[in-house]
Amino acid sequence: MPSLRSVTVVIPVKDDAELLDRCLGALAGQSVAATEIIVVDNGSADDSASVARRHGAIVIDQPTGAIPAAAAAGLDAATAEIIARLDADCIPPATWIETIATSIGDASGITGGADFIDGPRWLRRPLAVLYLGAYYVSLFPALGHVPLFGSNFAVTREGWRAVADEVHRNDDLVHDDLDLSFHLGPQRRIRFVRSMAMGMSMRPFADPGAFATRLRRGFHSVVIHWPRELPWLRWIRRGRNP
Repeated sequence: MPSLRSVTVVIPVKDDAELLDRCLGALAGQSVAATEIIVVDNGSADDSASVARRHGAIVIDQPTGAIPAAAAAGLDAATAEIIARLDADCIPPATWIETIATSIGDASGITGGADFIDGPRWLRRPLAVLYLGAYYVSLFPALGHVPLFGSNFAVTREGWRAVADEVHRNDDLVHDDLDLSFHLGPQRRIRFVRSMAMGMSMRPFADPGAFATRLRRGFHSVVIHWPRELPWLRWIRRGRNP
C-alpha cells in the first residue's frame, strides 16, 4: 500500500479555549495522525493558546485582522503536502484526516458536509441539510464549481501557494473559504467528497444579528471579485479547463 500524503491541520481561534480543547482531543484520536496541527490565535483573551500548546499544537500569534488573516497565516505556515482546515467548534470524526489523505487525488481542493452536534436533536439534521444545501446550491452557479466550506475543507500546499498572494486576507468582511474558492478555481479542480464528514456547532443560528452579518459577508465575498469573476466568465474558463 502506498504511503499516505502528509496533512497539516489549521485551526483559527479566538476566545474558544473550551471548544478548542474538545476539537484537539478529537484530532488526537484520528486513525491517521496529522503531520502537524497549527492553531492560529487571533487575539484571544482566554487561554486558547495554552490549550493548543498543551495538545502539542504549533501556535501562531495573529493578533490583528479577523478570520481571513488568521486562516491565511496558518495556511502560509503549513509544511505538509495537504492543508486541512476546520474551526475550533468542530468535532472531526476519527477518519477525517485519513479520508482527506486518500481522497484528494489530483484535485487542488476538496470539501465535505457537516452535521450539527448541539441544539435541539430533532432539528440538527434538517437544519444542517438546509444550511449547507443553501450554501452549495447558491454558490455553485456563481463560482462554476463547488465552493469550499470553511469548517471542512482541504487544499494542496501547491494550490495554496499559487493563490496566497491573491486572496483578500486583510479584508475582515470576507469569508475566507469563499474567497479561496474564487481564487483556487475554476482552473484548478475542487471536489465535494461525500465521506468527508464533520461535526460542527449550531452557533451560526444563535444570534439573528450575527447570522445577518454572515449573509452580508457572503454577498461581499462574491461581489468583490466582479467584474473579472462574473459567473458567465468563470463558466467559460471552466469549459476551457474541464
